[in-house]
Amino acid sequence: MNLKDEYIKFFVSKGHKQIPSAPVVPENDPSVLFNTAGMQPLIPYLMGEEHPYGKRLVDYQKCIRTNDLDSIGDKTHHTFFEMLGNWSLGDYFKKESIGYSIEFLTQVLHIPLNKLAVTVFKGNDMIGPDKESAEAWISHGIKKERIAYMGEEDNWWPNMENIGPCGSDTEIFYFSSEEEVPEVFDPEDDRWVEIWNNVFMEYNHNEDGTFTLLPKKNVDTGMGYERVVAILEGVSDNYKSSVWKSIIDTICRVSNRSYEGNEESIRIIADHIRTSVFIAADKSGIKPSNTDQGYILRRLIRRSIRHAKKLGIDIESDWDKEIALSVIEEYSKYYSELEENKDVVLEVLKSEKIKFNRTLEKGLREFEKIMRKLDEDTLCKEDAFRLYDTYGFPIELTVELAGERGRSVDIKGFKEKFKAHQELSRTQSKGKFKGGLAGGGEMETKYHTATHLLNAALRKVVGSGVHQKGSNITSERMRFDFSCDHKLSEEEKEQVEELVNKWISEKIDVLKEEMPKEEAIKSGAECMFIEKYPDIVTVYSIGDFSRELCGGPHVKNTGELGTFKIIKEEASSAGVRRIKAVLSDE
Repeated sequence: MNLKDEYIKFFVSKGHKQIPSAPVVPENDPSVLFNTAGMQPLIPYLMGEEHPYGKRLVDYQKCIRTNDLDSIGDKTHHTFFEMLGNWSLGDYFKKESIGYSIEFLTQVLHIPLNKLAVTVFKGNDMIGPDKESAEAWISHGIKKERIAYMGEEDNWWPNMENIGPCGSDTEIFYFSSEEEVPEVFDPEDDRWVEIWNNVFMEYNHNEDGTFTLLPKKNVDTGMGYERVVAILEGVSDNYKSSVWKSIIDTICRVSNRSYEGNEESIRIIADHIRTSVFIAADKSGIKPSNTDQGYILRRLIRRSIRHAKKLGIDIESDWDKEIALSVIEEYSKYYSELEENKDVVLEVLKSEKIKFNRTLEKGLREFEKIMRKLDEDTLCKEDAFRLYDTYGFPIELTVELAGERGRSVDIKGFKEKFKAHQELSRTQSKGKFKGGLAGGGEMETKYHTATHLLNAALRKVVGSGVHQKGSNITSERMRFDFSCDHKLSEEEKEQVEELVNKWISEKIDVLKEEMPKEEAIKSGAECMFIEKYPDIVTVYSIGDFSRELCGGPHVKNTGELGTFKIIKEEASSAGVRRIKAVLSDE
């Protein structure tokens, strides 16, 4: 039984339409570097846009979370994971959602009812306790003792501070131990593992702090694929499940090491190469760099190289290629871009490996310099951390090299600096990784529409070979990446700006149509990620110059946009340029 296939089949039988997985790099959501949950690509529809597939949706979504990067190596954490989700957009609500969940778990997956427990929202000064969910669970045979009422930090989404759609959730737990199941559910007992979360978005949190009922109530659910497979197969180590078997077998073969005794390094290599393959295969064209998604990709590849060295793998060999190919073979049935972009993936891994080996050589030279100047017996924490942060030296390598020369390393001081570095990274990245509903306000809507005008203007001025490669929108500005092999001249930038402003001044209506995807493509509609769209799509047209597949939101008329101005034009990556622009009332 394949959990992904069974999940889709079940919810399709309940009137849901399957939608394709969105790319791992989100469009128009500046709050995150990657899609961190199945709901993120559906934000416009949770905010009120009508989905071309109707009100009941189901999918499996590629997700990447990097806020727990330093936890990778244990039994349960992953950077890339798949989220199974089903949605009701203003259709059914708590009672039906809970009924579907219990039916799937007990009748399709054959999990004994006695091994399940749930949490529900206990209420606070503003919102009452979620008795409706509790009663629904009881009606399906969950005992009262197995229902725990929890506070807003556990059972409210996204949180009580966020303005916009929100609501309570109910989380489903599975008793993962072979021991006797306790009569009373204790959420603090680690033997209970969360497997599914049903979010009931029924309120709008208003600017004045009040909560009012939404005219349309939504259900947003999420089930972690890797975690549930491990549970169904009865393994406490996620990496021992069938999800990882072929990848880990390949690592064991190329390293000539067994999994037992080398778990941490093998898990890190398996996780990091798998995630790197999905990032590098994404149509957004991410390459290793020192910023944003490129920085994460570089960090993942380099960390896997360090652990490959630790296992005694010959770094000059094709070890990374072999592991990547096993990932591609395992997942290309579900994600065709892996096979389509296989050569790109392998080139990214190879190129970064060569660069990192050069960096390690520089690090060895730097280490020798430090040793020559060292008057004491101990290498200080600053030098140890610089070797780690600048040259990628794990502390174990520094200790080993220093030991060969009869010197020690201030490991305690290094750990303090490392911890401070982690805290700083977490603080700086909170906005990038938090997830949740991105801004869907008036300015974001204007900028979203402006990207269509900019795309059309670039194609007229620069050439028909220009295609959108990505965008990032906030309420203050827009960023637009596009394929182009040269830096735009001042004349080209002026022409693009004038053309966009001409279309704005002409006050052209923005038209919205729904049609089959193939028909939309034949009609000449532009599209960034064709595979992410369902068979029925929404097409936005502006005059006779812009026609794009898009999820919205958009203004009704170009006259609403104001004045368009290009602030900066620069390189983004090889063959990709980036424009930053603003809209003003001037």
